[in-house]
Amino acid sequence: MEFLVKWAINTIALSVAVLIVKGVSVSGIVPLIIASLTIGFLNAVLKPVMLIMTLPLNILTMGTFTFIINTIMILIASQIVRGFDVSGFWAAFVASLFMSFVNFILNLFVYANKDD
Repeated sequence: MEFLVKWAINTIALSVAVLIVKGVSVSGIVPLIIASLTIGFLNAVLKPVMLIMTLPLNILTMGTFTFIINTIMILIASQIVRGFDVSGFWAAFVASLFMSFVNFILNLFVYANKDD
């Protein structure tokens, strides 16, 4: 169940980024859902490896290099998912910023009263 909630949050965050960021487009709801699933999969599998490989740079930049890694995940997803298009690095970078912000806000609301 938690997977579905996280997927829904990621899909909402991606849809906000598509609506706000010029250069990021999606041709329908199905590519949006598949793109959010792909980004989630890439974040689960590829992102930890990239974080370890770039650990010195991430420490040097106090964690802000993570946005570059998120940008790369969005660019990879745009190459994999037909109907999800990103015009370039900067569009993906701004989209990753919006997605991170929306994910943060939605996670605050969803998990605010959760007992650990």
